[in-house]
Amino acid sequence: MKFEELVKTRQSTRKFENRHVDRELLDKCVEAARVAPSACNAQPWKYIIVDDPEKVRELAGLTYNKIVKFNKFTDDAAAFAVVVVEPGTFASHTGSFFSNLDYALIDMGISVENFCLQATELGIGTCILGWSRQNEIKKLLDIPRNKKLGVLIAIGYERDYKLRSKKRKDIDEMRSFNKY
Repeated sequence: MKFEELVKTRQSTRKFENRHVDRELLDKCVEAARVAPSACNAQPWKYIIVDDPEKVRELAGLTYNKIVKFNKFTDDAAAFAVVVVEPGTFASHTGSFFSNLDYALIDMGISVENFCLQATELGIGTCILGWSRQNEIKKLLDIPRNKKLGVLIAIGYERDYKLRSKKRKDIDEMRSFNKY
């Protein structure tokens, strides 16, 4: 798949088939995430792949609650990637401090998109989740308390796949040359 087609095909999947995703394919996604560029080559991420069916169900239940229900679709996910923000390098921390930009979060975003684009090329659906019950997830997955969770990626084969039209700003609204 050519890159232009790949980025236009990748979408958030919220309806999953009841179908296992092979570890070999999950590892290809992790490899794509691993080779992502990062500030000062800090690589401030760790991917925990959750594919044990029982743990997947428990984890899915920690992506929503009685009030926040918009992630309930995760009950049908085949697997998850839990992205933990790891310490960067001295140089990346210094750069973050002086630029007032959190390079670790920017780098994680680049890595996560690589993961999702690779999944798309493999015919696997993903949805990046920003909200979850983080302390309970740390306990479930034995993540040290001092670690910061980044995002979760729900993973599985899309049920009733249909490429949705992308409603995006017009290019002239979001791009300019040489001045604001």
